[in-house]
Amino acid sequence: MENPTEINHSGAISRIPIKVENDELTRKEPVWVFGYGSLCWNPGFEYQQCVTGYVKGFSRRFWQGNTTHRGTESKPGRVATLIEDNEGITWGKAFLIAAENHAALPYLSTRECQLGGYRTYTVNFHPRPAPIATSSSFQQDNKDALLYIALPENRHWLGAAPLPDIARQILECQGSSGSNVEYLLKLADFMREEIPEALDEHLFSLERLVRKFASDMKICLRTLMGETERGEPKREAKPPPPSFQFASRVPDKKLRCVNM
Repeated sequence: MENPTEINHSGAISRIPIKVENDELTRKEPVWVFGYGSLCWNPGFEYQQCVTGYVKGFSRRFWQGNTTHRGTESKPGRVATLIEDNEGITWGKAFLIAAENHAALPYLSTRECQLGGYRTYTVNFHPRPAPIATSSSFQQDNKDALLYIALPENRHWLGAAPLPDIARQILECQGSSGSNVEYLLKLADFMREEIPEALDEHLFSLERLVRKFASDMKICLRTLMGETERGEPKREAKPPPPSFQFASRVPDKKLRCVNM
């Protein structure tokens, strides 16, 4: 197992003494995990609490390949990762894992790292401000959270491409967890339903293109979403949000790699 590393805003890498044992951080307290992809709508593990919020200094991009959940070795799908962006923020959901829960982090290590090609870091998570002041101070407190990011050196990396090419690839791919389209559209739905005021130009542009290409090619999105097989009623398509960026200037950021 590689030694843990810290990546700071200047790009320097230094060693951090974090103990790792049996794919589980040795800990006596609960730990937060921040999700910005499928974890937002399909965490797959038990948790004590979930909170919508964001991380600063990053933008979400569909630049990571996937050959298990949303694609195959011969036809990899595209899933989200984060890239460093001084003016960016990424919205998602953080989950609180109890100290006595020793199954969640190994599960995530398998799902995200071993199968997905991601690495584990810690990052500062900002809970969404409560609309009405309450006696609880939690909503106003930032938290350290584990975060999974795919870097260009991993074997599944696909990198940047013209948005129409990415959209066509997403439309064509499917894996053991379902279609690549389902991943994209459920993430877009999460953003609209949970954080309607926050925009993600990359995500919503891909959604618009996938819907357009599916319509042009007479591809049934309900089938790709698995709705026909489950006999679910047809849902009204939600209009994509306006096309402009949602960003915040944030000059500093720090990640600590724990390499689970």
